[in-house]
Amino acid sequence: MTSTNPLLQRAKLPYCPARQVLGISGSPRIGGNTDALLAQIISGVTSKNIESYSVNLGAISFSGCIGCEKCRKDKICTTLHDDMSDLYPKIIAAKGLILVSPVHNYNITSWMKAFIDRMYCFYEFDNDTHPRQWSSRLAQQKRKVVIAAVCEQESLEDLGFALEAMEKPMQALGYDVVGSMPVFKTFAKGTIKKQKKTMDAAYDLGIQLGKQL
Repeated sequence: MTSTNPLLQRAKLPYCPARQVLGISGSPRIGGNTDALLAQIISGVTSKNIESYSVNLGAISFSGCIGCEKCRKDKICTTLHDDMSDLYPKIIAAKGLILVSPVHNYNITSWMKAFIDRMYCFYEFDNDTHPRQWSSRLAQQKRKVVIAAVCEQESLEDLGFALEAMEKPMQALGYDVVGSMPVFKTFAKGTIKKQKKTMDAAYDLGIQLGKQL
């Protein structure tokens, strides 16, 4: 019997991403510095007449990957039914992606990590080899991503693995990293809006993303 689940049906079709951008904030602080930085990057994107959407992961309800491996067969996560299920069509549809996370313990937040882990369902694996060969169904589609991390401290060492923790998975999934942006000395709510150089750089990063889509 053919499944009537529209997400499952779409997941098995060829992906044809549109000139759209999906922005993801990994901050649990709604309306904080991370959200403001994401909004500024998106402003740069929309200046190039590109439709954009943004989501704060702290404002939705979803779980991390549980490693059930059912997505190897279904080509999408069908075990967990949560707000991430609504994000999958947006990920598939958008050629551009923006990931912005605060730095928690030298790394991205648990919300951003869970989001990236739930993109595991886009991988294809060769079950006949060990270690298994893999590919991504999002690859070869000219997808682009920009990445930013917001840190209270003042050095790349204090930033830890945050940028790398977003860059490497996105590259593995088939995204070209247009640019990455570390932000330092930013903690109190609204601080980032007073940092003109930072906000100008974020806007320019959005323009760069828009130009490459």
